[in-house]
Amino acid sequence: MITVVGTGTGAYGTRVPADARLVVGARRHLDAVRLPEGAERVVLGPLAPALDTVAEYVGEGRPVLVLASGDPGLFGIVRALAERFGPGLLDVRPGVSSVAAAFARIGLPWDDAVVVSAHGRDLRTAVNVCRARPKVAVLTGPGAGPAELGAALAGTCGERVLVVASALGDPEGERVERLTPAEAAARDWGTAVNVVLCLDGAHAPGPLRTVAGPSAGPSRWALEENEFAHRDSMITKFEVRALALARLGPRLGDLVWDVGAGSGSVAVECARLGAAVTAVEQTADGVERIHANAAAHAVDVSVVHGTAPEALASLADPDAVFVGGGGRALPEVVTACARRARRTVVVAVAALDRVPAVRGALAAAGLGCDGVLLQSSRLAPLPGDVTRLAATNPVFLLWGTRPPVLHEGVAE
Repeated sequence: MITVVGTGTGAYGTRVPADARLVVGARRHLDAVRLPEGAERVVLGPLAPALDTVAEYVGEGRPVLVLASGDPGLFGIVRALAERFGPGLLDVRPGVSSVAAAFARIGLPWDDAVVVSAHGRDLRTAVNVCRARPKVAVLTGPGAGPAELGAALAGTCGERVLVVASALGDPEGERVERLTPAEAAARDWGTAVNVVLCLDGAHAPGPLRTVAGPSAGPSRWALEENEFAHRDSMITKFEVRALALARLGPRLGDLVWDVGAGSGSVAVECARLGAAVTAVEQTADGVERIHANAAAHAVDVSVVHGTAPEALASLADPDAVFVGGGGRALPEVVTACARRARRTVVVAVAALDRVPAVRGALAAAGLGCDGVLLQSSRLAPLPGDVTRLAATNPVFLLWGTRPPVLHEGVAE
């Protein structure tokens, strides 16, 4: 049997089973508890050798104890142990997680919070989730702590506040601090940080929930044009938007650019589906409309007032890009986007003459290119209780998709 003990928010006062013959844990956990006499210690470093040692003891029928922080079932060692030995061999005794403790310290519920781990993982996912959601808990790690998170968020996500919880459960060293992202970026945080909360102060209490975790997302998308403020019908029509969203695939943890955003209808729809979004727009009145549309649909969209491709240089690399503006610079803009997009670029083009240049720009950047001509007719009433078909302007929708990377014959 493998007993997994979550030490709560620290190892202080943890009771260790007396029959354990092997005790596995981080050095701070092992040093903070009284181990059974004669028990072997394994200080966790690389996980594979430790699991091999555990397998030897389990094979001989000798009891094993694994010490872990907080709740070991929340981004913890329970997953690795269950995959290796099966859940039937585990006796898990969870402690209070650092996430629960941190929210408790500041008096907020967290049934509507999104929990994301940056421990041993790419920080960009946590950054994008923080930009897209009003209440996020980030489990940190080396190179992905409050300073790095603050630096990535500074100036990109409105009025976010970071709550940095360190040494939780330590009666002498515990600290819970509120800072702006810029303030967090300027500090050296050491190794005592447990978790960072990223909060939108205006929405931090959150609504009454039935299902915990992130919201279920919108019940519909490809919204009607009249649900957005726009100028003289200069807006991506909902039929085009529907297919563009299908090809963009915006989701929680993604970053999407909407370049030549106009009214920001695509940007808002991507944000409603969970992505972090940056809209790039060259006109001042367009920037105002994007802000207004984002506020009307209760989503966060970061708006850059500038002209592509120059305005793209300082932005973080996107997962997906929608290019909706035209002009002579369109091939140059598409090239800049295609070189940096991690997954896909979708381009809406009204003029047939521009299609070959866009396809060439996507292909030259190594993306597989495809597209369609969308030409729809909508039902329109006529006097006398009859209906006609009203044609919308045809639009070419082109998309380039980055081929999957192969690792030892397996596509990611």
